[in-house]
Amino acid sequence: MKKLKWSALVLLSTVFIFGGCATWNKTQKGAAVGTAAGGATGAVIGRAAGNTALGAIIGAAVGGASGAVIGRQMDKQAEEIKSKVPDAKVERVGEGIVVEFSSNVLFGFDEADLSAEAKANLNKLVTVLNTYPETDIEIQGHTDSKGSESYNQKLSKKRADKVSDYLANQGIANNRLNIQGFGETMPKYSNDDNEGRMRNRRVEFLITANETMKVHAEKVSSN
Repeated sequence: MKKLKWSALVLLSTVFIFGGCATWNKTQKGAAVGTAAGGATGAVIGRAAGNTALGAIIGAAVGGASGAVIGRQMDKQAEEIKSKVPDAKVERVGEGIVVEFSSNVLFGFDEADLSAEAKANLNKLVTVLNTYPETDIEIQGHTDSKGSESYNQKLSKKRADKVSDYLANQGIANNRLNIQGFGETMPKYSNDDNEGRMRNRRVEFLITANETMKVHAEKVSSN
């Protein structure tokens, strides 16, 4: 019961941080979120909000002054991705970045092989990711609700695998990469119309600080 109450408290705190503090910048929100939640609690928040990206980024947060240092680094990286990868949706969340590609930018319908256009877009992203080697990257595959759950689960994981393999072949270290396939279980948009279903067929990149960046941020913040 205590764990449940704590999770609810942190969830309410996070809603306040993201919804109520409209005047805060992303770096300030990152520091506050890291202070409020971490680890397993981040996963609870993500599941409760129907947003696995939010949960994973909150779970990786360190918070406080170190979180603010990380937030500034993520601000800079996010702006570079926006500039160099115009086909991606880029969002700063807490101490991390979510880069969203609609699946039709990366794959043909019901396919898991990367198109030539997809490789061109991923190459632009790789350029930025290699500039910031002190980050981890989780690749999440998602589908719409058409078809069976088991088929969609397999397709989402296969697509995440393909993207991860491509990034590794382009020089991204394997120890920076993690993959997740969520199938149809985590829609961000409505599955009731064609546009919503198209947007739910997506691949998301969650960029967070690795241990090296966290140690460096702690040193900077303590000086």
